[in-house]
Amino acid sequence: MKKPLLGLSLEELAAELAELSLPKYRVKQLAEWLYQKQALRFDEMTSLPKKLREQLDEMYDITAVEEVDRLYSADGKTSKFLLRIADGILVETVLMRQPYGNSICVSTQAGCSMGCAFCASGLHGLIRNLTPGEMFSEVAYVLRHLRADGEGLHSMVLMGSGEPLLNYENVMAFLRLLHADYSIHLSYRSITLSTSGIVPNIKRLAGEGIPITLSISLHAPTMEQRTELMPVNRTFPIEEVVEAGRAYGRDTGRRVTYEYILIAGFNDREKDAEQLAKLLSGQLAGVNLIPVNPVAEKNWKRPTRQAVDAFQRALERRHITATVRREMGADIAAACGQLRNKHIEK
Repeated sequence: MKKPLLGLSLEELAAELAELSLPKYRVKQLAEWLYQKQALRFDEMTSLPKKLREQLDEMYDITAVEEVDRLYSADGKTSKFLLRIADGILVETVLMRQPYGNSICVSTQAGCSMGCAFCASGLHGLIRNLTPGEMFSEVAYVLRHLRADGEGLHSMVLMGSGEPLLNYENVMAFLRLLHADYSIHLSYRSITLSTSGIVPNIKRLAGEGIPITLSISLHAPTMEQRTELMPVNRTFPIEEVVEAGRAYGRDTGRRVTYEYILIAGFNDREKDAEQLAKLLSGQLAGVNLIPVNPVAEKNWKRPTRQAVDAFQRALERRHITATVRREMGADIAAACGQLRNKHIEK
């Protein structure tokens, strides 16, 4: 069986191909074909000698994804792709055309084990972690899609299916690969990682020396409410999560974003805003308010626009910066996991 090459760093490629006695420049050329040009086959790598291309083709495989389905929003700004990895696993990837540039939302796991009450990603549980190469193949697929339209990629969010900090080593390798000069050289400051609050790995991330933006899924101001929404709160209580976020902002100088899904009648009241402001006071942070995306399998209701605005004003009166997430793809089931679930249930 052929071994995958996609996902290996330049140093790892050199070690893997040591028996071929390649000069360093040849290894770098190969890396550039894999990552900068997103080649799908070795015979596309025309700057490499034909014999080497044939050797590589005999020994190795380039991890690629196959499109299973795609949806476009009515405004043309959001594209959602359902992709199949080599072993048949399905993952979702979303392209968002924002005013500040094109952004991709990447999945880090197939499925999810978090079991959040408002999310479709975990309805069928966790299947497995994605490798750095599989995560890069999501990006490569979207890059080829953008290149066909004469466009490029400007930012990335790890907010697709899965909990990135429970796939820590693979995610860190993936981020370093994206940033490398032989790859797409995406700025760390253009990357946001979203977590449900895996406290030990938030602390670990702060020491990595990579200035990515941390986004913490908080979604409630009290222990009781958050536990009802997010079972992980029993393992990592809300106070510990917020303290880890406070330390991350202090240690990295990067503003932490707290994601807060607004659910009508549950966590969108004046008293909820007051408790949230008290919880977050005195740290380098802001709140991203997200009116809940209706999920057929759940029973949460979306608040009115008036309720959303009132909640935002209540936070700002208490000196908490708050924004309302811009709607992207609500008409194409843009909530994580919905398209994948539809195909699984078929």
